Amino acid sequence: MSLTGEPEGPALRAGVAAFDVMTGLHGLIGVLAALHQRSETGLGQHVDVNLFSSALSGLVNQSGGYVAAGAVPMRMGNAHPSVYPYEAMPAKDRDVIIAAANDRQFRSLCEVLGITEIADDDRFRLNADRTANRAELRPILVERLAEWPADDLFIALNRAGVPCGPINTVAQGVELAVQESPRGTGDA
Repeated sequence: MSLTGEPEGPALRAGVAAFDVMTGLHGLIGVLAALHQRSETGLGQHVDVNLFSSALSGLVNQSGGYVAAGAVPMRMGNAHPSVYPYEAMPAKDRDVIIAAANDRQFRSLCEVLGITEIADDDRFRLNADRTANRAELRPILVERLAEWPADDLFIALNRAGVPCGPINTVAQGVELAVQESPRGTGDA
């Protein structure tokens, strides 16, 4: 929870029981490995999982960064610590997550938004520059994103090779999954 929430806000729990699910998956992997071992050697295995170990393994970069370099991660809201822009941002009608994770994707984002000069600005040209200057860049992006309905932005950015997606409700996500499912379209 120390990682979840806005930087100046309280710690928050995730909206789902992520570590419970991870622990279940770790248990399943252990059972499958034990079954494989049994088929190879005829010997059984004891599978032991726990929420705490699963939680630490699920923190991936955050726990790895601490173990490798002593870096204690802190709450950053939806921001990514080393890539920018890589967070939820407001479009005209609802928020969109944008993951311009490299310089080419950032340039494509700027082209779609009609601000190509930003991609050549020394403050924002490279990812390290954008990350260091995110407080200056964010208002520029937010101003342009406000002109786009989220669904139109999703289409334009995906065509340009910029990973993104509108932030949907659970209902919208389920409906989208049904629409894209072969069963949802009537196709076999």
